Amino acid sequence: MSKTSQTWVNRSLDAVWHPCTQMKQQHDMPLVALTRGEGAWLYDADGKRYLDAISSWWVNLFGHANPTINAAIKDQLDTLEHAMLAGCTHQPVVELSERLSALTGGVLGHAFYASDGASAVEIALKMSSHYWRNQGHVGKTEYACVANSYHGETIGALGVTDVKLFRDAYDPLLRRAHVVASPDARNAQPGESAAAVAQRALEGVKALFETHAAQLAAIIVEPLVQCAAGMAMHDASYLTGLRALCDTYQVHLIADEIAVGAGRTGTYFASEQAGVWADLMCLSKGLSGGYLPLSAVLVRDEIYQAFYHDDVTRGFLHSHSYTGNPLACRAALATLDLFERDNVLENNRLRGQTMAKHLGPLAEHPNVRHLRQCGTIFAFDVVVGAPGAASLFARRFFETGLRHELLIRPIGHTVYFMPPYILTDAEIELLAWRTRSSLEYVLNMFD
Repeated sequence: MSKTSQTWVNRSLDAVWHPCTQMKQQHDMPLVALTRGEGAWLYDADGKRYLDAISSWWVNLFGHANPTINAAIKDQLDTLEHAMLAGCTHQPVVELSERLSALTGGVLGHAFYASDGASAVEIALKMSSHYWRNQGHVGKTEYACVANSYHGETIGALGVTDVKLFRDAYDPLLRRAHVVASPDARNAQPGESAAAVAQRALEGVKALFETHAAQLAAIIVEPLVQCAAGMAMHDASYLTGLRALCDTYQVHLIADEIAVGAGRTGTYFASEQAGVWADLMCLSKGLSGGYLPLSAVLVRDEIYQAFYHDDVTRGFLHSHSYTGNPLACRAALATLDLFERDNVLENNRLRGQTMAKHLGPLAEHPNVRHLRQCGTIFAFDVVVGAPGAASLFARRFFETGLRHELLIRPIGHTVYFMPPYILTDAEIELLAWRTRSSLEYVLNMFD
């Protein structure tokens, strides 16, 4: 590391409290002093490059410094950078809301904006409970979530998050949700299909609804992939069955498409693959192409109408200073333009096939389990024999990946890829063989 890089790292360790990080450990791990990005690559102060295989925490869709998105933001910057959305409106937020609704066939709309995924989840939870209150069902104030689910780290979002590492320290502050079994296909018993695992999980949801529907406002789920659970993938029939149960027992279905939306699973919204729509849908991350903080909640018209009233207290009195920020909305519009112009979903299907071809041989590795794919999301689990080695494995793999020009951040013993949609065949091949090299190097550390 050069003197320049070391200076920025040292200053960062003194001045910045880094997210999702035990700062004492960070002194023993490499911070990467980034200076620029171009395409799928990030570059540090020493000129070393890193393939951004995780889209900088799942947000970047079309590469860093994308010229189309850059131009849109620059153009917007010269006209309107921000204005409050209470009592005002502007073209970017109107157009974005209309286009998002159109992507659901008009089933969902009335977009309510915030800045991040956790805020979107908070909004959806509040909307659901407030809807039932406006409808006279004041007792419907509880929620359900899926085992090992992650929906954010604000107080409300943590209440429907089932990851002990994030939740337990704040447990006294939370209203715990009911937790139902995960439809994770890795839970399959010998000879059991992913659809059968989904059906077993649905039976647990039905049992909960039968006894608690009068108290339940909503159940929240990440369609097709529980990302922070280690890219736990499930059969689309789970969503179809969940929709039917929610209709039968009058419980809202909240689809957390924050990470799995915007084309990650092969369709623009993951829910499309089940042929159903939620009552409320949360969006963020790739919504703005990874450029600016932006999130949205789309709802069915019947939910919106329950708030439409002369009585102010029946209105949804939630606000955010940067709601519907014009710069972020223009970035999102440019992102949607790229989807339309470049036939992205079809090209991603082909890109997914290329990734499967080059990553497929990893399945034969004696320490690899459950190599899996959903759209352009790939993951595999690594068997590490040493006791308590999962977290240490993640740290070692991250460090080793950097030495191999890869930015990969495993979740425990799960290595995953969620790259931008612009990877070339050569970059995919490089990603595959350098991942293999990194894996071998790390496993040797545990021998």
